[in-house]
Parts: sequence; structure tokens; C-alpha cells
Amino acid sequence: MAATPSSLQRLHLIAVGGSIMHNLALALHKSGAHVTGSDDEIFEPAKSRLAAAGLLPAQEGWFPEKVTTDLDAVIVGMHARPDNPELLRAQELGLRVYSFPEFIYEASKNKQRVVIGGSHGKTSITSLILHVLRHHGRKFDYAVGAQLEGFDLMVQLTEDAPIIIIEGDEYLSSPIDRRPKFHLYQHHIGVISGISWDHINVFPTEEVYREQFKIFADMTPKAGTLIYDRDDEQVQLVTVPSNPDVKYIGYGPHENVIRNGKTFLLNKKEEEVPVQVFGEHNLRNISAAKEVCKCLGIKGKDFYEALGTFKGAARRLELVKEGTDSVVYKDFAHAPSKLKATATAFKKQYPQRRLVACLELHTFSSLNPVFLPQYAHTFDAPDVAVVYFNPHVLEHKRLPALPPEAVQAAFQRPDLRVFTDSRELAAFLHAQNWQNANLLMMSSGTFDGLDLNQLAAEVTK
Repeated sequence: MAATPSSLQRLHLIAVGGSIMHNLALALHKSGAHVTGSDDEIFEPAKSRLAAAGLLPAQEGWFPEKVTTDLDAVIVGMHARPDNPELLRAQELGLRVYSFPEFIYEASKNKQRVVIGGSHGKTSITSLILHVLRHHGRKFDYAVGAQLEGFDLMVQLTEDAPIIIIEGDEYLSSPIDRRPKFHLYQHHIGVISGISWDHINVFPTEEVYREQFKIFADMTPKAGTLIYDRDDEQVQLVTVPSNPDVKYIGYGPHENVIRNGKTFLLNKKEEEVPVQVFGEHNLRNISAAKEVCKCLGIKGKDFYEALGTFKGAARRLELVKEGTDSVVYKDFAHAPSKLKATATAFKKQYPQRRLVACLELHTFSSLNPVFLPQYAHTFDAPDVAVVYFNPHVLEHKRLPALPPEAVQAAFQRPDLRVFTDSRELAAFLHAQNWQNANLLMMSSGTFDGLDLNQLAAEVTK
């Protein structure tokens, strides 16, 4: 019997404080399962959300005594270590141990599975599809990597939904399962939005990284569908239409016009459809989502109708504040391809305004001297380009020291400003002339607590 929420009633989550893991805990609790969890660190918003549901562990830390023989299964998050005391106890007792993707697959064995893969764009494409399906009252389950407007949780698992939409991350499944997550979902409809080498700590070369997407593409089953960005050179290498039993659908950027900082799509009748997102990368995301929705029976006119109210996924080119002649946006961009796409799109959307853009190097790859040259010329679009990183993060990740001049050299932009103190960064940004100028802040971190709302208020006043 499939391990759906009804057949697994007693579950323990190791590393329950993680972004997706705490959402899974809340989803399982909502479905009626008895859920417990542990973690050595739990931050907001996970802490408050788990507490409100009565799921917050009484103490932070690992407690092997929580893992008992009456559990139906243990689900282990990626942030646990292989020698985690609770994980070792579960293995010792012979309990079924799932990674997050394994559990999602077990819970959706009897559903049509749509998996969105790609180095960039997968969260936005998944969000678009969910928005359209919900707008038209369709029943669906989902697992997505960002908090979406109008959705309480990032995970939903039910008995009766016929389909599940899954954001297919290429990162490792768990500390004891080194396979990429998106290999475990066994998609019926797969998407590859773009391939740009990332996660150098796991995939040491571009070839090894690309191979993971080749495996994903080749897993598309008989009568399955593979939807891919036809203009991405790396994607072309892995999506060669080689299986006569698979339907291959390539897509490009949706036709559009830009006027006064606003983007309008052009439908088949050449009618203009206003949308709230912008940039070529988002126009590609829209095309990918449209192809998936078409496979799920959503007609073109119904897709465009729903699209008008889509504001984008959280922290994906998200508007912070708008003034009369300036706007402030924040974005999750940190990998080279994401940085280039976002900064270029922003400048193109407001060509008459000066663009000040700031990137925080925060991930293992972005701070790694071996990977850093991948950023060459990816930050050329802004008028003022700023890079920030905290030297303490390098120590924490056990990486060598990074001289600011090495960062400047890697980006191959002589006028690049590099800061290692968030107070100096804030002072620099506050001192800029914000008349007819925009600010773009890009990071998967927080710029070490920089008050973006206060800064945005000053920029747009």
C-alpha cells in the first residue's frame, strides 16, 4: 500500500526545522498524522509555525529516545549528518527511513507527477502552475521550495488529488542518500528550465552536474512528456529527442512588449495580456508553465486569465517598495546565471533609470575561489554593481580567506565595489543619489540583518 498520510500515522522528522521539512511536518499534522520532530537549531518562521501547531520540540538537540518501535517511519532532512544519533537509532531498530523526496514519492505513487527541474526558474514555474490550477478550482497536491502568496504551506498531501506538482531540486536527497532529489520523484511530466553549474561541493565539474539532468531526462517514462528550454545550450545536450515513446516540447520566451516599466504578453490573437512579473527569464518561465498547464487540460485563454493575478514567488524579483521615480526589489538570485538574468532583466525593464544592484555571496559555491570565475561578466548590466560577503561565513564553511580584489577580478568589472562589513554597505547605499534610480538586492541570505524596508523607504521617498 502506498505510504500516503492515511497509511503512515506515526512519523518522526529529523531536522524538522528546515524550510521544507517544517512545512512537511505541518502538512502531515494537518492530514491527521501523529508527528514529532527534532533539530539542533530552529529559526523563524519555522519556530513560530511549529509552535502554533503544537509541533515545536520541547528542547533543541537530538534525542535517540524519541525514536521508538511504534513509529511507522522516520523522515530525515538534508541538514542532519550521517552520524545523527536519532538516525543511527532508527537504523538500529530497523525502522523505515525516508528522505524528503522518497516520502513525497511514496505519498504520490497513485498520482500523476509533474516535476519541475532546472538550475534556475523551477520555483517560479512551479508557482505559476499552482496559481493557474488553483484559479480554476483544480484539485492538486504540491511540494515547492518557497512560500507562495495564498498558500498556507509549501507542501500539500491529500488522498483525493489526482496530480502533484513538485519542484525538483538537483541537490542531494539526504545525508545517507547521495542521489539528487529530482531522480526520486519518477515524473510523468518533466521540465528542465535551464542548466548552469552550481553546488560545486557536490558536483565538482560542469560535466558531472549536467549528467544529473541527463539522468532526469532519460527517466521520462513511456508516454511521458519532457518540456525543456530549447535555447539553453546545456539543456540541448541532455534533451536530445532520443526516445520515440516520449513527447518532447521545447519552449522559448513568451512574445511580449514592454511599455513604461510594465510587461504585456501577446497571445495568439496578438492581444496584450498585462502581467506583474518581468524579464526574459520570467517570460521563459511563463512559456514552460503554459506547456505544463496545456498537458493538464488548461486552455490558453484560461491560462492567461489566471496569469493576470500572479505576483510571483516570494523573494523572486519581489517588489519591496515603489516610489514615483524609483523602485526597490529583492531577489533570491545568487548563482551566476540567476544573477545575470535578474540584473539584465531589471535594467531592460527600466532603461532610463540608473540601476544600483547589490549581490551577497552567501552559498558554498559562490564563496569558493575555484567557482568564483563563473561570475565573469554576469554583473555588467547595473550602473553601480556591489558585492557583499561576510568573512565569518567563509570560516564557518571552512573556505580560504577571500581578498576583495580577488572578487573584483573574478567578476571582471574594474568598478565593482566589494564590502565585507554590512554597516559600511548600508552607509554606501544610503549615500547614493536615488533620483530616477532603482535598487536591486540579491541574496539567499539577509546581508547580515541589513534593514531593507528602512532602506527602501529612503530610496523611494
